[in-house]
Amino acid sequence: MMQRPRSLRFQLLSRSLLILSVLLLMIGVFQYVIMAQFLYKNKASTIQAQIRTVPFPFWQQAATSPEKIDFRNPVSSLRAGGSTVAFLDADNRFQVLIQDPEQTAAVPRLPDQDYKEAMHPQSAPDYRIVKDEQGTKQLVVLRPINARDRLIGIVQVSSKLEPLQSIVVGQLLTYAGLSVLALAAGLLTFLPILRRTLIPLSRMTDTVEKINAGNLDERLPIRHEQVEIDRLSMSFNAMLERLEHSFAAEKQAQEQMRRFIADASHELRTPLTSIHGFLEVLLRGAAADPEQLRNALKSMYGESKRLNGLAEELLMLARLDQAPVLQQSEGRLSELLREMEHQLQLFAGERNVVFQIATEQTSRFDRNRMKQVVLNLVQNAVQHTDPNAGHIAISLEKQGDAMVFIVEDNGTGFAEEHTARLFDRFYRVDTARSRKQGGAGLGLSITKSIVELHGGSITATGKPGMGARFAVRLPIA
Repeated sequence: MMQRPRSLRFQLLSRSLLILSVLLLMIGVFQYVIMAQFLYKNKASTIQAQIRTVPFPFWQQAATSPEKIDFRNPVSSLRAGGSTVAFLDADNRFQVLIQDPEQTAAVPRLPDQDYKEAMHPQSAPDYRIVKDEQGTKQLVVLRPINARDRLIGIVQVSSKLEPLQSIVVGQLLTYAGLSVLALAAGLLTFLPILRRTLIPLSRMTDTVEKINAGNLDERLPIRHEQVEIDRLSMSFNAMLERLEHSFAAEKQAQEQMRRFIADASHELRTPLTSIHGFLEVLLRGAAADPEQLRNALKSMYGESKRLNGLAEELLMLARLDQAPVLQQSEGRLSELLREMEHQLQLFAGERNVVFQIATEQTSRFDRNRMKQVVLNLVQNAVQHTDPNAGHIAISLEKQGDAMVFIVEDNGTGFAEEHTARLFDRFYRVDTARSRKQGGAGLGLSITKSIVELHGGSITATGKPGMGARFAVRLPIA
């Protein structure tokens, strides 16, 4: 299978092989240097040992009478090694004692500083790498000859490096061949390993390609035994969860907006139709009759008042949707209810209103907004109770870390299936009766928005013909 240069598999494979190649190259360089140094030192140590096998009288005669030296036995080991032997006496006379027949260039003479350093040998073999006149590299070993703490001279043994370099190059070529085989084996080994390692990514790609705006319920598996892939899968699944919730919320918001526009249009159309009808009657001649004119104007005034109230409620809902900042302050809900008691009694008319305040706990709330909550709930109770036999109970109590405000009545109530939509905008349990009594179905929506802005919640329970109960729960702190 051909790898594309921009694919992750190709990049991982190429970079892994590149790193392996660099490591093999570095190892080869180190091996070459270390092996060369080892061979040079070993050769120098061998030459030093050969020099030590030569008897001292030989070197003494080389310093005094080099023309009488017998080269047969004493330096046979040096001669057999194909080396060139020179001697530098105390008077700084440089004499070549033995020369390799194959060497045509002159025996190299080192700088005086090198000979001075050779007079004080160290533990390691003293050798140098130099080039002769023909540019051939030679290994030069120096050893001082002393007699009773007096320097007689310095022995210089030169040997060609070609045999040693051939060994090093041969080893290097062998290593290069093995490195190429290692890279080939690495290539053949990495391919199936990478293919198996990247299987989870391929599966993720297949799964992601199936996901679209209409199919957000797909999820990636999160157990691949690979920490990075598992984290990526969990992050992607979390993103899908958020997207799914966002799409669901948007769909719900669009549905609510559609229903809101339809309900608002219906609510606005009814009073406008009434006003239009009364104007049409007046234009046909009813305006000449004072009684008909008065009744028409009175009806139109009532419809315009209803339109004005509906517009104010819609404007308030729009402001509440923008999450306005509440003017909260420390206070007691009990004091707020006592202040509104007379107003609520007048508002209820002949209905029986009972107050039960069981706590004086202080809390933080917006007084004007909370007044509106109380009025909306009481108004809802008034609209759904009998004007003469109606009973409304208003209570306040402390439950745990919350204040609970309850409005309960003995009115028409509602069935359980209405509970979920009771706080929706323009929703009515009894459409005809609510519109007749002037309600637009926005009071409970406004109440819920205000309560939630305070960090609280509101619940409703009821049964048909047995009244309703609304409970507002507000945090104390």
